[in-house]
Amino acid sequence: MKQETHHSASVSLRADRVGLALAALASLAILACSSSSGGSGTTPSVPEPAAPTARTGEEIFTTTCVACHLAGGVGQPNWHVPKEDGTLPAPPLNGDGHTWHHSDGFLYRYVKNGGKMLETPSLPDFKSAMPAFGEQLSHEEIVAVLTYVKSLWGDKTSRGSSIVEWQALGSVEDPFPPAP
Repeated sequence: MKQETHHSASVSLRADRVGLALAALASLAILACSSSSGGSGTTPSVPEPAAPTARTGEEIFTTTCVACHLAGGVGQPNWHVPKEDGTLPAPPLNGDGHTWHHSDGFLYRYVKNGGKMLETPSLPDFKSAMPAFGEQLSHEEIVAVLTYVKSLWGDKTSRGSSIVEWQALGSVEDPFPPAP
């Protein structure tokens, strides 16, 4: 009798497992069919592109920005003293200069449009050698390179507060523009 009970329980357990497996497969089939595009095919959805990373930005920085801003974004010596032609040397971008004083939106426009955007009647003495990169870099690449620049700031502070936090506060009203 004991053997018969054991055999019956074993068959019942296998039936339960088979039933659970079939239910799981049916659920997967229903889920797959309901997520296809309008039921007219099995075209998978295209994943969103990955957000720009500091690593991607570092690669862009190395090939595009290092010539002027130098490795690690240390900038040129005497970056705040105009050269003979009136332009300012490339400033440090590593948190030792003033880059962190500017919002994400301003920095984006500056990289895209170049320093000429500030050469206006309201700033008659300002002359920049910063080229415009809007024709060379995509929206995502500009955001990526600026994300990398901001990663260079580390834990630097100004007046006892993180410059990363100061810059983030300034960017609330003027963030990176949305992708086109």
